[in-house]
Amino acid sequence: MRAVADTETPASNNDRRAIASARRYIFGDNDAFNFDALKPITPEELAAALAGTDLNENAVKFITVMAFVDGKLDCAKIASVLRYAGALGMHQHYIDQIDDAAHGRLGEVLADMTRCNMESITGKVWKSEDVNQWLLPYAGDRADPSEVRRFEMLADLPQGTFGRAFYDHFRRNNYGFPGDPQALNAKFSLPHDSVHVLTGYDTTPRGEILVSTFTAAMHPYFPMGGHILPVIFSWHLMVKISDVARSAKDALDPVEFWRAWAAGAAATIDTFAPEYDFWSHATEQLQNFRSSSAILPQGLVEATSA
Repeated sequence: MRAVADTETPASNNDRRAIASARRYIFGDNDAFNFDALKPITPEELAAALAGTDLNENAVKFITVMAFVDGKLDCAKIASVLRYAGALGMHQHYIDQIDDAAHGRLGEVLADMTRCNMESITGKVWKSEDVNQWLLPYAGDRADPSEVRRFEMLADLPQGTFGRAFYDHFRRNNYGFPGDPQALNAKFSLPHDSVHVLTGYDTTPRGEILVSTFTAAMHPYFPMGGHILPVIFSWHLMVKISDVARSAKDALDPVEFWRAWAAGAAATIDTFAPEYDFWSHATEQLQNFRSSSAILPQGLVEATSA
């Protein structure tokens, strides 16, 4: 990770913070950390060190993230990632994505990221469907007022319940409930916004990156190509992927990113799994739901330690 950060120029402050955070949350080492004592390792040395383990795939994921921490599409850093991936014998789908992006094939990359994201969300092969139409299915005569009322009734639940927190989350952000002409598809919004409520991460660009990072670790189906890289491109590199998704610059929090990753990996719930039933948890106390899902009962935002 340091070697990628050091490509052509010394690691930035954000690179240093990201590596210190990964050391703490991913590798579980809370001892004093001297970044300058961390010696870069060549691709061949890393391959030798990891021989006989099952760590190669995670190593390439972590190395890949380091190429984008500074919010740039840095071709030299991507080339460095490719060298490590090659030495480790890893040729995951997202490696092609970053390689294509570095060679200017950004349109193709964004289309492929969209496909990966939709397949991860739906659990089905995504062909040529209109993504925007799928995400906004209640327009015109497809509106469903009865479904909207069902969600509005969540306001009657006591404070502290998951369902009431979900209702408050939608009202606070001025979102339409599923069934409303302006609302997002319930097949996306229920699992996605459940993660917002369970983690406590907000809907700012920073919060959206953290929610998608948690999701990628919780729901490892196209985790990099369908979740982490798309939000990094959208919210950190300011690359617009679709009409529904927005874009922003420099929103990746180099410290909280790795805590969200570790928390998602530790969670025992997958809100994007077919068996997840939002309504079965609506009356449950939010703190209890978090605890039973191996998430800190107070959520991630207010926690002072992990």
